Amino acid sequence: MVTMETAGVGSLFSALHKRGYKTVAPTIREGAIIYDEVASHSELPVGWTDKQDAASYRLERRSDNALFGYNVGPHSWKKFLFPPIHKLFASQKKSHGFDVQTVLESKDSYAFVGVRPCELAAIAIQDRVFAAGEYRDPYYQAVREKIFIVAVNCSNAGGTCFCASMDTGPRAKNGFDIALTEVIQNGSHYLVAESGSKRGAEVLNELGQPEATAAEIGAAEKILKKTTAAMGRKIETKNLKELLAANPEHPQWEVIAKRCLNCANCTQVCPTCFCANVEDVTDLTGTKAERIRKWDSCFTLEFSYIHGGSIRATRKSRFRQWMTHKLSSWIDQFGTPGCVGCGRCITWCPVGIDITEEARAIREHQQIQITTS
Repeated sequence: MVTMETAGVGSLFSALHKRGYKTVAPTIREGAIIYDEVASHSELPVGWTDKQDAASYRLERRSDNALFGYNVGPHSWKKFLFPPIHKLFASQKKSHGFDVQTVLESKDSYAFVGVRPCELAAIAIQDRVFAAGEYRDPYYQAVREKIFIVAVNCSNAGGTCFCASMDTGPRAKNGFDIALTEVIQNGSHYLVAESGSKRGAEVLNELGQPEATAAEIGAAEKILKKTTAAMGRKIETKNLKELLAANPEHPQWEVIAKRCLNCANCTQVCPTCFCANVEDVTDLTGTKAERIRKWDSCFTLEFSYIHGGSIRATRKSRFRQWMTHKLSSWIDQFGTPGCVGCGRCITWCPVGIDITEEARAIREHQQIQITTS
């Protein structure tokens, strides 16, 4: 491990640019911290934090100049790996047949800077969906293999975070090239950096930063322990898969349905949701055609449309599908839950539906039934 002064983050950006990476990092746009291409570390949300609760998100000034003193915003890294709108191929009619051009590769190599541990877990989940098993997405694979990841361990827990319950944070365990822990205390401001790959070690060696002292490493460890204890939410995961699978007609689903707007906000901000639709479009001349993949959601009525009707016609059935998939049947498909505890679905739900509270309500109601029967 090495210690990096805040100015060293600028050197890190330069080293990544030198290697041909486009740097994508958190920055402030329209009142939120989002992920976008940035030219330098000066575009980071220095001195800003976010206050989050159910259906509530606000930016506030911090009392210091923390570089990464926030949690997560409405964007996730999947928009670069699995774009919201992606042209799969285009065809042009010729005198004899068609000229078809596929879009399977990205020309850009990205360095993701500021990836939270829960988001690392989300990327790992999407890797299993798109890059493992029998059916693989060639575009996803082409982009993914060129990604350089600079993770940032969490120094403060957000109001809707529950990554500790899902064992996905606040410390980055794997899946990164470099991991940073920001320390601000007693007038000192520095980052403890560790490498997680050969190329990450090469970048850190190039920066020439000093070895971290035992005191500096200890200070970083204390921050992570404090963050773990300060989670804004928690969820009991023991037997949760079995609990949800055994309760498809639990009365709590009706309670949720009375509030849920089926707006699909939760699936759009979720870093692991992968539902998509494919559309074929032609121009007015009939000589050009394109096939386009767009993000979709299990909350839309059309998503489960089969042979003249939707198999999930009610709000109850659509919310139940989403939640039980995330926390139960996803495990059967991919070996892990589809939730990483980032809390975005709680923050960005217009009516403040809280997945942790709904899981608790189902568990407690079942326990009462068992006790009284």
